Amino acid sequence: MPLALLALAVGAFGIGTTEFVMMGLLPDVAGDLNVSIPEAGHLVSAYALGVVIGAPLLAAVTARMSRRKVLIGLMVLFVAGNALSAFAPDYHWLLAARFLSGLPHGAFFGVGAVVATTMVAPERKARSVSLMFLGLTVANVAGVPVATLMGQHFGWRATFLGVASIGLAAIAALALLIPHDDAHAPRAGVRGELAALRSGPVWLALGTTVAGFGALFAAYSYITPMLTDAAGFADSSVTLLLALFGVGATAGNLLGGRLADHSLRGTLFGGLVSLVAVLALFPVLMNAGWSAGLAVVLLGMAAFVTGSPLQLMVMEKASAAPSLASSANQAAFNLANAGGAWIGGLALAAGFGVTSPAVAGAVLAVLGLGVAGVAAGVDRRTVAPRGRLVATHLPEASEVVRSS
Repeated sequence: MPLALLALAVGAFGIGTTEFVMMGLLPDVAGDLNVSIPEAGHLVSAYALGVVIGAPLLAAVTARMSRRKVLIGLMVLFVAGNALSAFAPDYHWLLAARFLSGLPHGAFFGVGAVVATTMVAPERKARSVSLMFLGLTVANVAGVPVATLMGQHFGWRATFLGVASIGLAAIAALALLIPHDDAHAPRAGVRGELAALRSGPVWLALGTTVAGFGALFAAYSYITPMLTDAAGFADSSVTLLLALFGVGATAGNLLGGRLADHSLRGTLFGGLVSLVAVLALFPVLMNAGWSAGLAVVLLGMAAFVTGSPLQLMVMEKASAAPSLASSANQAAFNLANAGGAWIGGLALAAGFGVTSPAVAGAVLAVLGLGVAGVAAGVDRRTVAPRGRLVATHLPEASEVVRSS
């Protein structure tokens, strides 16, 4: 695999760290800025809003630019957002800085995925995307715990300065390792990129992302009360167990990339079926410590097996203009984050029990399977008429012999 993929992974590591570290720093930020923890929670929402708005917007306006320069520019914006977060004088400035930090997130992954697939042979495309996403999953294993500890010992501002330094390292790596592309090569432009989003198969792929990863976040958003109230773990053990989720996600991501190069749709269906099974078994697995730990690992694996296949599927359905659709998939991922957490919260508020968000997630995963099934049916109906058309215009072998 090209060394240039390492540069994309470094950028993904920084983005993954800043996205998830705020959850662990909420009490420290709230205390320092004299706001309540629910108010501090809006900082998480501000980042997600930045992702949803920035992903399609930045991908569209940079459609005709050199992708190498776009990636470097996006990482410069990322560094600026995190540096401003570190020096924010009050809560409202921090809210704006977190929104700014989220803007480049989706476009970086979207454009980065396109760049990653252009550097490898066609049969290794999914693996190249999974190697870029490796930075995101490793961030959950190492980046977030280390950044959280840094914030707890040196103050939350030090955390964002540390994340900004990761961004600077990513800029250097991108400048050194990403090959120069031809900025004047024919590109779809804004109209072409927007036209790709009018494709039904693209929207079906995006819908699968929303439902599939919504299933993950319905459960993961409430994993702490499940581990403490149902499985009986102490609060101090939760950080280690969440790192296990990152281990599972990393393994699932690498496995999904390898399998998807052999069967893209088969890997997607297999991952979603596994996710349904794991989430449906959560109420049973949370009855003992060892099985609860296993459940956390399996949840990460089952969910992230589908990451690379979904990203590649969206890109293939918009092959003429993939950058905007690829970035839109990251916006879909963040919509899944918000929507899944909301649906899991509804199950919890309805009094169905502490593990009920996982069961709600299983229902969402079944919905994702249904959308993926519809997409597969649309593909078959699209391919079949073409096959019949070709057959009608091909002469029979006997006719060819007679005419000769």
